[in-house]
Amino acid sequence: QVKLVESGGGLVQAGDSLILSCAASGATIGWYAMGWYRQAPGKQRDLVAIITGAGSTMYADSVKGRFTISRDIPKNMVYLRMNSLKPEDTAVYYCARDRRRFYGGSDYPIESFDSWGQGTQVTVSS
Repeated sequence: QVKLVESGGGLVQAGDSLILSCAASGATIGWYAMGWYRQAPGKQRDLVAIITGAGSTMYADSVKGRFTISRDIPKNMVYLRMNSLKPEDTAVYYCARDRRRFYGGSDYPIESFDSWGQGTQVTVSS
């Protein structure tokens, strides 16, 4: 059983940067894909970024070039660096773990992520 705890959210102005952290306990993150998702009020939970077990990364089009996902396997931490923040980035951000250990494919539907943190609020003012 893995536990995920996000931190680093807050209130910032448009154009600012923020780094979110996700601390994982109970299982090494190096065996699994880890993802960041976000959910704005009244909207569905959407993918932001994924880092696979092999270390490859993928991003939603809306954050490409602005956000960077990374991990520190010895520390069992996942990070999301967010630059050039926009008001439309306002949401609760969730860290999640794919249930498939050692998965080497390229398909990462939200249904494959079965462990979630409690979320951290990011608010970007204009």
